[in-house]
Amino acid sequence: MAKGIKDKVAILGMGCTRFGERWDAGGDDLIVEAFVECLEDAGIEKKDIEAAYVGTCYDEVNIGKSAGTHAEVLKLPHVGVTRLENFCATAQEALRAASYAVAAGACDIALALGVEKLKDTGFAGLPIGGGGAYPRIGGYSGSGPSSFAQLAPPYSAKYGIELEKVKEAMAHISVKSHANGINNPRAHLRFPITTEQVLNAPIISYPLGLFDCCGVSDGAAAAIVTTPEIAKRLKPNQDIVKIKALQISIANGEETLFNTWDGAGLITTQVAASKAYAEAGIKNPREEITMMEVHDCFSITELVIMEDLGISPPGGAYEDIMSGFYDMDGKIPCQIDGGLKCFGHPIGASGLRMVYAIYEQLLQRVPEERQVKNARMGLTHNLGGEPARGVTSLGIFGID
Repeated sequence: MAKGIKDKVAILGMGCTRFGERWDAGGDDLIVEAFVECLEDAGIEKKDIEAAYVGTCYDEVNIGKSAGTHAEVLKLPHVGVTRLENFCATAQEALRAASYAVAAGACDIALALGVEKLKDTGFAGLPIGGGGAYPRIGGYSGSGPSSFAQLAPPYSAKYGIELEKVKEAMAHISVKSHANGINNPRAHLRFPITTEQVLNAPIISYPLGLFDCCGVSDGAAAAIVTTPEIAKRLKPNQDIVKIKALQISIANGEETLFNTWDGAGLITTQVAASKAYAEAGIKNPREEITMMEVHDCFSITELVIMEDLGISPPGGAYEDIMSGFYDMDGKIPCQIDGGLKCFGHPIGASGLRMVYAIYEQLLQRVPEERQVKNARMGLTHNLGGEPARGVTSLGIFGID
């Protein structure tokens, strides 16, 4: 029976660019920026890397569809380089591949890297993708805001929580994330907002207003992984960040083809979370997880995710959010670096940016005003596609 990769892989080093409208840099510049920091943090030389996995989503605005172009930019020493894509879960797919290679014994040291130059598409949001096997069944229009906005009414109806109260919780989420991102020099949007601003902002797709939506950004992030034994030998005086679980779940169309899905949550997240907790040996995530980075593409998404992850009880996210449970000084801080709300969402980079935030917190490398108290176990949640036709990648990381 499969036992997973718990404690078989350690993160030796990480790097992350500043996210934003990076007109100053191309995709090649961004991956070099993240890679140089990652390599320096790992304390190794380029020749020590035995395999690399690079995640990008849109060929046209990055540095090409071939893995070879990335190898040329990074001047990797004739090692295998694989290019991956799984929409918004792309970056964590790169990490999963690199981690599996190390856990399997195929190599001792592997690189995972994610990059995206979304601003160069010319779109105000994400480019529209293809229709898939069952195009637009279930009422979704294909645009991000309209797809995710439709989570709110079913959630409201299912738990008998007035939609106005759901909107209040959504506003608190956005205000909280901006408060966390203000002091983060790598974030795109670094300014405070108020609840009144959120509730009175122009509507994008009801009930989502302007401040309920994440931005469009450029960025890159990277990780070098190895075995815990090698990591401890190379860094004997440092805590070692170990991967406790990496799981993924992809929708197969059932949610849109049958009436068993109530539209109030994300089934892929529920499945991935259950598998990740089992792999990590977590029995009570509300007590054992100490911080989170989740895929807050829209504020309503973060709200329902809290229940899909089994942190808040069914129908209990509103009370937890409004009580400050997920605030920086709460029981489980969520979006500790500002989240997608403040970083934007360069698709191929977001998942590794989330891991970078957890990694920095576990090693206590952030200023005191941004440090999570008693940070021991962090969760990252990466979501791609639409609520009913998507993918969830979930990671759990910790120090012993």
